[in-house]
Amino acid sequence: MILRRTHEPRAATPYDGWVVVGLGNPGPSYASTRHNVGYLVADELAERMGGGWKAHKSGRALAVEGRLAGLPGVRTVLGRGRCYMNESGGPVSALLNFYKAEPDRLVVIHDEIDIPYGDLRVKHGGGDNGHNGLRSIRKSLGTGEFYRVRIGVGRPPGRQDAADFVLSPFSAAEKRELDLHVQTAADSVESLVTEGLEQTQNRYNG
Repeated sequence: MILRRTHEPRAATPYDGWVVVGLGNPGPSYASTRHNVGYLVADELAERMGGGWKAHKSGRALAVEGRLAGLPGVRTVLGRGRCYMNESGGPVSALLNFYKAEPDRLVVIHDEIDIPYGDLRVKHGGGDNGHNGLRSIRKSLGTGEFYRVRIGVGRPPGRQDAADFVLSPFSAAEKRELDLHVQTAADSVESLVTEGLEQTQNRYNG
């Protein structure tokens, strides 16, 4: 059950579509880092929907509203927080509150160091596995029962700190394949909202 603040604006009727949020950090200094791959996938989905990012009425996120996966498509709002990764829960909960959407209509796209670069996993529920964005969302919603598209960025080399690793840019070799991985992750989101979890896992979980 989502706790809703009465002073926040809300949609007139409950939302029958999906809320899809890409995680990352705002600003040009973070734009090309591994931690921002969720933003990259959300940007790809926004382009496919033919929309541009605008400040949302909830006041805590940028959003694109439209139809995902072609015409007539699936009613979807894409979201990106206007805050740092470790504060992601506020914008996500604000979007869900606005649309009166439950967590089982939420898809979160994020980086995952425990998955090899180029692989992805789609799942429902689970812990945060040390990911600050997921931890913040789970705390704000009071549950982890939402969908995740986990994009592999690989483990840090040697003894490099994991936080430093995810906040560093992709290597030159990784960048050559990055667009393809972003498109595949966007495809998996479209599959998830149109065909369901099982078929999407069978097709995309490496």
